[in-house]
Amino acid sequence: MDPTLKIAMWGALFLGSHLVISSDAVRPALIARIGAQPYRGLYSLVAFATLVPLIVTFAHHKHAGLMLWYLRGIPLLRWLTWLMMLIAFIILVGGLINPNPGSIGAPANRGVHGMLKITRHGFFVAIVLWALAHLLMNGWAGDICFFGSLAALGILGGWHQDRRKLVELGEPYREFVAATSFFPFAALVSGRQRWTRTDMPWAALVIGTVSAFAVMRLHPILFGGNPLG
Repeated sequence: MDPTLKIAMWGALFLGSHLVISSDAVRPALIARIGAQPYRGLYSLVAFATLVPLIVTFAHHKHAGLMLWYLRGIPLLRWLTWLMMLIAFIILVGGLINPNPGSIGAPANRGVHGMLKITRHGFFVAIVLWALAHLLMNGWAGDICFFGSLAALGILGGWHQDRRKLVELGEPYREFVAATSFFPFAALVSGRQRWTRTDMPWAALVIGTVSAFAVMRLHPILFGGNPLG
């Protein structure tokens, strides 16, 4: 099979399996049949069984297929890519420290503060930013399939989780969605939220920045090539 098609196939399986197994049509039936905890185990197993082959296939066929764009020679875009990566790490850490109240194990009724005022889906937004940053510097068809599938997961995952939690949690989550935004800073710009000094996510800024620079420095050892290629 053509390498680009292999990457696209595993990307579609990874994304599709996530959406199907957590859909309103499948998820309740599985939980009713096997229980909540076994369902989470099954969900993780399916994710692992599709993500690992996707990563391995991409690793063996990096830069496969037709080159559709090449932007690495534009300094401004390279700096933009670095900035997007840094922001992605900060938002990821902030989302883990202050998670969406609909996330598994997240405390309820903590109110909207800190990172949640920036985005209600820190994990998904971080994936989108990370994937888009890599797409800027990797315009080969195979790379687009790989990073594009992850960007799609971030966007569709956040939308899908909101739909499910609106059904499960009802009005409290509806109020949370109305007061926050998926797109970073949209709730603040629209006036739905106001930023205060106590909202500053200092831990996320420090940990995210250190983690970002550590990964960038170790990228050639961990993944080969330069940090964005």
